[in-house]
Amino acid sequence: MKLIAGNWKMYKGPGAAAEFCLGLREAELEGVDVVVAPPFVSLAVAVQLLAGTEIAVAAQNVHWEEEGAYTGEISPAMLLELGVYGAIVGHSERRQHFGENDESVGKRARGALAAGMFVIGCVGETEEERERGETESVLQRQVSAFEADDNLVLA
Repeated sequence: MKLIAGNWKMYKGPGAAAEFCLGLREAELEGVDVVVAPPFVSLAVAVQLLAGTEIAVAAQNVHWEEEGAYTGEISPAMLLELGVYGAIVGHSERRQHFGENDESVGKRARGALAAGMFVIGCVGETEEERERGETESVLQRQVSAFEADDNLVLA
């Protein structure tokens, strides 16, 4: 089965997300698994409007702890309660702009998987690493942060 995952990044607030999800409900999606990853403020509307379809809703990030003093973070349990099925972890933008590293990405993935979520784990070298011929070593290092799991897909 093929997987198409759309990361909405910091686009589509609840109103735009509702409009998009209503249109997506009408799309012909045979033979492919589809995941949408709206920003946090649009997760609830996406879950509500895509209920009863085969389209999964994922968060763009997840914390490894179930609760605690982690301002701005969202736990796997909170996402599951909302009806979110999975999460993206390790996106290049999170690594570049927010200092995430292989260790924190691995912890996020393990926390989500342990809670029963599916995880899209992102790997990839920077342009500078590619130009230095480090692609293979970077990918090996990043992939090693993930533990094999049936609910894990690497992108």
